[in-house]
Amino acid sequence: MTMTRSELENLIIQSFPKAIIDIQDLAGDDNHYSISIKSELFRNKTKLEQHQLVYSALQEKMGTKLHALQIKTISI
Repeated sequence: MTMTRSELENLIIQSFPKAIIDIQDLAGDDNHYSISIKSELFRNKTKLEQHQLVYSALQEKMGTKLHALQIKTISI
């Protein structure tokens, strides 16, 4: 199983509604993505905490529908 770009984007938007999101399909296979998320929700959080928020937004999809995700988080 794979995850489309729009599915990934929708999951992130649900958790980070005012975020600025950029998603790249790295291999063209709907399975390896790079995502950049700019959000106020990252303010005063460590990078580890920011990434944990992103993984939480993905629910159980990471490792099942989504194989690889490169994450860049930016606090605004």
